[in-house]
Amino acid sequence: MKRALFSLAAFCAGTATAQAQSSLVLYGVADANIEYVTNMSRTTPLQPGFPSQAGNRFALNSGGLSGSRWGLRGLEDLGQGLKAVYVLESGFGVDDGKLTGGGRLFGRQAYVGLQSEQIGRFTFGRQYTAIFDAFANFSPTRYGSQYEPIVAQLGLDYRSDNTAKYTGNFGPVTASAHWSFGNGVAGAGEVPGQFRRDTGYGGSLTYLARAFGAALAYGQFNPTLTTAGGTGTFRKAGAAVSYAVGPAKIMGGYRWGKNEGVGGATVLRDDYYWIGANYDATSALGLTMAYYYDNVRSLAGQNIKNPWQVSFIANYKLSARTDMYLTTAYTKNAGLNFDTSAISFANGYFPGAGKDNMLGAAVGVRHKF
Repeated sequence: MKRALFSLAAFCAGTATAQAQSSLVLYGVADANIEYVTNMSRTTPLQPGFPSQAGNRFALNSGGLSGSRWGLRGLEDLGQGLKAVYVLESGFGVDDGKLTGGGRLFGRQAYVGLQSEQIGRFTFGRQYTAIFDAFANFSPTRYGSQYEPIVAQLGLDYRSDNTAKYTGNFGPVTASAHWSFGNGVAGAGEVPGQFRRDTGYGGSLTYLARAFGAALAYGQFNPTLTTAGGTGTFRKAGAAVSYAVGPAKIMGGYRWGKNEGVGGATVLRDDYYWIGANYDATSALGLTMAYYYDNVRSLAGQNIKNPWQVSFIANYKLSARTDMYLTTAYTKNAGLNFDTSAISFANGYFPGAGKDNMLGAAVGVRHKF
């Protein structure tokens, strides 16, 4: 991504030396595609009569390979290896110009912190969780595709409000840990006298060498489940590996999950698996294949068939900043991205009545600035 570097002199006074030690980077992505999807419910999860009759849909969407966004990233050199850092990142829809992320101005990321060359980085604000960071390098699409079951894999709290986070790089090893004082996904959070409400925490270790990579991660979220503030316990842990050979990279992983209700009863117990590969067919053409499978062992007494999905992406670079792509996916026993009333319906692909599969295909353009 080509980055534009601007002086902070327009925002604050200082000496020429101080200005040279501070920077502000404006960056972003604009991504749009035309999509065809089969067997979609004609009503959304929050409407009466759901799911309704199934139908096929043509649509113009935003964010096929990357969520459309713009952001500001900056740092100030404080001397002796210490820097002040910040990121403000806003998601938007190219199709309609509206804010994404629940209408938040900086719904993707918003944090400030300090970074030491010897110790690591401490940041505070709305950030990605440690388990999200750990598995990013082991996702075939790096969480970029509109056809990736990221909520089923990581939970709704993979972006977390009110979070203190540490990240340390030690050669090929990266250590990360976070604590959220209250994530607003399920409830209010940070309520006096209810310290546990909507809190979350986790940690991870990642090893990335020339060809081999591995990661271990754990994450927990304690969401509000009752109007009185009763909380559940949603836990996830997993491991992933990758190996690169020439123009190809193969990767896969496993995620254990257990969601418990207010009284400790199991709401969901599942084992989630994924495997995939990236292949640079030419200097301009990249191919991606991925397979996802969720073994649902227990779902509040229900017996459901295990969902699985196959995804394929062909991406052609027109330049260093602009590319065209085809992204496709087929899902069985769920909607695309494992959208079901029980596992997740966060991505908008709930299948219609009587349907247990869905096919999606999109052709689009992405520009990075």
